[in-house]
Amino acid sequence: MPWSHGVAYGFGGLFLANAIPHWVSGVMGRPFQSPFAKPRGEGLSSSTVNVLWGAFNASVGYLLLFHVGAFEPRDLGHVALAGLPAVAGSVWLARRFGRFNGGNEPPRGTPST
Repeated sequence: MPWSHGVAYGFGGLFLANAIPHWVSGVMGRPFQSPFAKPRGEGLSSSTVNVLWGAFNASVGYLLLFHVGAFEPRDLGHVALAGLPAVAGSVWLARRFGRFNGGNEPPRGTPST
């Protein structure tokens, strides 16, 4: 497999992982950070903007995975090329946005895991 396919699969995984929080927040009717907010990436965007941004991310992820090369969801190597960047990027985003949403530290008085 050419290295460019591996790069496309990695970015495809990142885009699919990023689609989830935007889509879910939007469908739940909750505002969430997006690149369109003020300040960019820190302020909140409307639920409608987040549904659209989630749909865009899902579409790009789909195109990168299934229209570049021959991604095979039953091939562990292909899944790892998409999944590892998705997990790493998700952890980074959780830390970044956790500071705005209280997710980096458990509330006082609750057991930590």
